[in-house]
Amino acid sequence: MRLVFMGTPDFAVETLQALLAAGHDVICVYSQPPKPAGRGMVLKQTPVHVFAASKGIEVRTPVSLKSPDEQARFAALNADAAVVVAYGLLLPKAILAAPKFGCFNVHASLLPRWRGAAPIQRAIMAGDKESGVSIMRMEEGLDTGPVMKMAALPITPETTAASLHDELATLGAKLMVEVLQNPSVHGTTQPTDGVTYARKIDKAEARIDFAKSAIEVRNHINGLSPFPGAWCMMNGARVKVLEARIGTDAPSFACADGPIHFVKLQREGKGVMDAATFLRGFPSPVLT
Repeated sequence: MRLVFMGTPDFAVETLQALLAAGHDVICVYSQPPKPAGRGMVLKQTPVHVFAASKGIEVRTPVSLKSPDEQARFAALNADAAVVVAYGLLLPKAILAAPKFGCFNVHASLLPRWRGAAPIQRAIMAGDKESGVSIMRMEEGLDTGPVMKMAALPITPETTAASLHDELATLGAKLMVEVLQNPSVHGTTQPTDGVTYARKIDKAEARIDFAKSAIEVRNHINGLSPFPGAWCMMNGARVKVLEARIGTDAPSFACADGPIHFVKLQREGKGVMDAATFLRGFPSPVLT
């Protein structure tokens, strides 16, 4: 098939790789514009942009798809379908209608639960027992389209946003390739019950609240790992906690109903450390 691919972060690269491996002709890639990064604020291309360029694929980085000229450029590609994975722009009706078979989206949740921007983090933070991937035929609404294919993965006490991200990226790529084998299928309309929204993660919600239960604190920590990283103050220093378990191994701290053990930590200006390494340079941590 002649495909347009629209995506931005690492999560999307795996689907693009799978489409190419399956023999599809990716004629153009859309990604977010390069942004200043690092101390020198040098413009940095997105992971999808870098990968596509390495394969010799044309990359377009419009700031918006609302203009008639931009929509005409897209339609002129004469694509059979567009595949959208964490692109970052809403697609206007003219874009959705341009490809022969429409636009298909990899969404990292079991729709209609966790529509929106941060489904991986919100599922862990809410204490869900499972997450998954939905391949959706896109409509104008926010993640409202019919679901073509869906598969679930368990969320365990050890699951972090990073580990779930990687598992779902692989699963989503596999499912998208399967869906494109028969793209004319309409899909299953999403139920109206069970709709929840995964709002974007705000850094202001990252501070750990030890007045909550140990399970809630663990889910908060694991759901925000690695970014932005849940944090607390220890001995007057700000420390990110990137992985936690229920238990009393050091360092552990009291929550509302029992202790929680910190597994991976990071002081400001330092690298990520396991608990034993952290304690050698930071003995007897006290929360303040």
